[in-house]
Amino acid sequence: MLVATLLASVQMAVSSQLGVGTGVLAPADSATLQVAVDSSAKEIVLTIGPFDLPDRTGEDAHAHSGAGHDTPVYHFAWPIEGWLRGFHLQAMDGEGNVLPQRIVHHMIMVNFDRRQLVYPAAERLMGSGTETQSYVLPKSIGVPVRPGSDLGLYVAWHNTTGARIEKAYFQLRLVWTPKNQVPQPLSGLPVYFDVNLTIGGTNTYDIPAGRSEKSFEFTLPVSGRLLGVGGHIHDFGIEVRLEDAETNKVITTIKTELDENGWVTHLERHLFAVSGRGKKLEANHRYRVVGVYDNPTGKTLELGAMSHMVGLFAPDDITKWPAIDLEDPEYQKDLASLADQLSKITNMNMKHE
Repeated sequence: MLVATLLASVQMAVSSQLGVGTGVLAPADSATLQVAVDSSAKEIVLTIGPFDLPDRTGEDAHAHSGAGHDTPVYHFAWPIEGWLRGFHLQAMDGEGNVLPQRIVHHMIMVNFDRRQLVYPAAERLMGSGTETQSYVLPKSIGVPVRPGSDLGLYVAWHNTTGARIEKAYFQLRLVWTPKNQVPQPLSGLPVYFDVNLTIGGTNTYDIPAGRSEKSFEFTLPVSGRLLGVGGHIHDFGIEVRLEDAETNKVITTIKTELDENGWVTHLERHLFAVSGRGKKLEANHRYRVVGVYDNPTGKTLELGAMSHMVGLFAPDDITKWPAIDLEDPEYQKDLASLADQLSKITNMNMKHE
């Protein structure tokens, strides 16, 4: 019997202390994470709140380094046996009215039971930015997650509505595929390629005036196929590219759509595994991720940029996926930075009092 069937309609409230961060105000221990399993809809519903959000109109959401404007990481155990294959997200007020999606600057979900392919850090299972809409993969593809896996969720708010929002909630509905689906989905694991990642630090960087590019080269420990890609880029961003660093051939590009202000309204996604087998990537071969910006302001925007590509990767040999090494100093930096988000927010709270 599926674990999801046993847990249908069960809700768990998990309390977590919360202080004040940039763009987030909430009394200590007022915000909670609620987890509900809906077996009929094949959804896991996560709801975090309430948060008290002061108006930050006119303030740059990208000007804060590190995790200073993130909420703490809210932990929960993955409750079902199956595959994660998509999500629907929305922000709501205390009456259940939908709030503008742009007030959620970003959302990240962490899997503490698996590390990343390229970086010695905990797996970022999924994420979204202001340009990200809800997304669900075909039933033929999914990300395997073991029941009981230690997952964490955190959110960065940036309220630009022109008014304070006293009770804001973030809701994430995770779509899953049951273990007994026939045929079973192709398992893909998340991969993350960032142009400026510093484990335990920030991946934001300055944008010079005019057009600019920033890149990072890497190799993979295992061959496999890239099933699809998305990503994240800040305002004035043009595209993120993945290239073969040995031949300079472009493997794939995700481009933005910008409004009249240069704000990102959409970033492309590509799903290669629908009409083919995906993009082949080889172990021990050099690849390059590139972020492209065009800054029209005539001045350098400090810590205004972020550029990364994320995707699903089906390894040829899953046993070669790197294991977590708790003795690795870089891995410990990552864990410490996630745990430190609460203290950063609490310290900022004291400065505002």
